[in-house]
Amino acid sequence: MKLAILLGSLRKGSFNASIARALPGLAPSGISFETLPPVDQLPFYDADIQAAGFPDAVTSLGRAIRAADGIVIVTPEYNYSVPGGLKNAIDWVSRLPDKPFAGKPILIQTASTSLLGGARAQYHLRQTMVFLDAAVMNLPEVMVAQAQHKIDAATGELTDAPTKEIITKQLQNFAAFVRKVQAGAKLQA
Repeated sequence: MKLAILLGSLRKGSFNASIARALPGLAPSGISFETLPPVDQLPFYDADIQAAGFPDAVTSLGRAIRAADGIVIVTPEYNYSVPGGLKNAIDWVSRLPDKPFAGKPILIQTASTSLLGGARAQYHLRQTMVFLDAAVMNLPEVMVAQAQHKIDAATGELTDAPTKEIITKQLQNFAAFVRKVQAGAKLQA
């Protein structure tokens, strides 16, 4: 099973990037991960640019999303919502003619220094994914609260055992969810 990671943070010392880097070591055997290109490689969405032709970075991102069995979105929360760069990437990909997110299994993880761990960003992402007809796994949710206490500042490594445990459980459930969504798609074909 091939999963792609879409990272919503650009910060060098990002807690969310630390979570994303930990995923291969926490996933069940048989799962590989590809990290999608950084969201800052896309221009701001502009219908005039789209009318002139989709930028290569957009079509490349769309192809990578389509090729993956599932997408793991790992993101911080900005101003009670989704970071602009991530939303921009989703907006671009949503306009591709073959709708890469449609029917795609999606897993959302957030990490934040707050007590809520990025909950509001997750809820806004879920709303967006409903419109895109993606298949978002609901439970268990992973919202890493007070991430600064769970990630080693010097190495950027996720060190908190309970957080590792819930991410491991979530990835196990997501693998089963991806298989279920794929089986349903085959039945409908």
